Amino acid sequence: MPSSPPPAPADGPRAAAVALLNLSGLGLGYALVRRPLAALLCCAATAGLLLVALPADPDGVPALALVLYAVLLLAAAAHGAVVGLRTRLAWPPRTPLALALGVLLLAVPAGGAVLYDGARDEATEQMLLDRLDRADHLVEAASEQPFEEARADYRRALNAYDALATDHPGSRAAARVPDRLHDFYTAVGAPYARRQYCDAVPALTFLRTVPRTVGREQLGPLTRWPDDRLATSLYRCASDGLTSGDGDGGGSGGGDGGAEWPGLFGDLLTTFPRSAQAAEVEPAVKSAVGKAVEAVDGKEPCTAVSRLEGLSAQITDLPGEEAGVDEALAKDADRAGRGADEGAYACGVDEYKDKDFDAALKSMNDFLEHNKHHKNRARAQKIAIAAEVAQTVPAAGRRLPTTASGGSISVTVKNDSPDDIRVLYTGPVTGSFTLGGCGGCTEYDWGSTLSPGFEPCGRSGRHYPQRTITLPAGTTYFVHKSRSGSTTTTPSSDTAELRPGYVYTECAYTTRGLGAGTGTGTGSDV
Repeated sequence: MPSSPPPAPADGPRAAAVALLNLSGLGLGYALVRRPLAALLCCAATAGLLLVALPADPDGVPALALVLYAVLLLAAAAHGAVVGLRTRLAWPPRTPLALALGVLLLAVPAGGAVLYDGARDEATEQMLLDRLDRADHLVEAASEQPFEEARADYRRALNAYDALATDHPGSRAAARVPDRLHDFYTAVGAPYARRQYCDAVPALTFLRTVPRTVGREQLGPLTRWPDDRLATSLYRCASDGLTSGDGDGGGSGGGDGGAEWPGLFGDLLTTFPRSAQAAEVEPAVKSAVGKAVEAVDGKEPCTAVSRLEGLSAQITDLPGEEAGVDEALAKDADRAGRGADEGAYACGVDEYKDKDFDAALKSMNDFLEHNKHHKNRARAQKIAIAAEVAQTVPAAGRRLPTTASGGSISVTVKNDSPDDIRVLYTGPVTGSFTLGGCGGCTEYDWGSTLSPGFEPCGRSGRHYPQRTITLPAGTTYFVHKSRSGSTTTTPSSDTAELRPGYVYTECAYTTRGLGAGTGTGTGSDV
């Protein structure tokens, strides 16, 4: 007996049937020609592919795995065709039936591919929905932080929304983006809903830039959503800062828009020049100027003057041309400037009463410079003189000087100095005058002024520049200042107790050396 059955006659249809059955990936062709090991190898290859492919991933099956599997299937089909050409089938007995079964089983890999594509699409959808969820969580977390700290997270979430809508327009996640954008705008603009207008300004300004990232077709009505809210926030934040008085240059501003109000009003006037909010800017500024002018007559006139000076400069810089309020703002700035100039008098009086004679002198000089015909000009001149005297003799500033003049007591002031001198005096009356330098007079050595026989203005035959004034009885404070311009020359002073029935003389002289300055001497005769 032979060791194995003789080979069957060559049968092409049978070879094709075995090849087709092997293409199913299940090794059925090998099973029908009694090759169990080869059939198991085919099943193992298919199982390995399934392990790699499942669960479905948005990136699909690795290309290398697909190539290797395809090569294996083609090799199994070719080998199966060779084996089936001369090997009888174990089942079914008829070749046409096996061929039909092979064609039918080709639906297995084809159907698997279709099902896998569907699973892959679903995995992709889930991946996109996860991205959407992460962006939502970013917005939710950012909404609990101050805007400037959350800006970067808001930007990342916005980029995620835009990527979903642009790169995956037909996905379920993209279909939800418009609703998410509405929530995004609501979260970013939350300070406005809470009436935190200063905090809302940067947030709403940011929202106006969103159309640069997300297409307008995705935003729809949201494109204009921030405009009116931002205009309101700019106005409310700026007007609150203006009303608080922090915007005069001395306030910190902070979150209430104090020192920032000119910039906020400027943004409003240029960004929304025709808005109802922009129309309210000039009336608000005018009201603030009016209140500051009234405050000059209050308890803190210097604060009011400082505010008016700040308002004048800040209002001048407001861009009112586009809104058509430039002329009205110019009038408000002018009124603030005039109010500051006139208010310098009240400020100087207040500083004088507070014994701040340096500040009082400056305020009165500012008032005199800008108010040539003011009703208080004469007294302002007196107060300026008294403040200058009080800088050297603080006791001279105990009382505010009046505009009184004249008296019955004669006082003659002589100049024994080579320099021109300015004589200032205050007491019952206040005034000043200048004496020219004495020709032929020289400076005295400081040591010689200590001698008992020292007598300035005592040389007979010398003509000393002099001036005689009449003063009332009482204490008068004199200060002599050299007009040489030297920074080393210091003023000198004298306190005179003037009584009726006497004629008084004052002598001014200059010393050199220790204690150099303009010296004074006094004498009296019946």
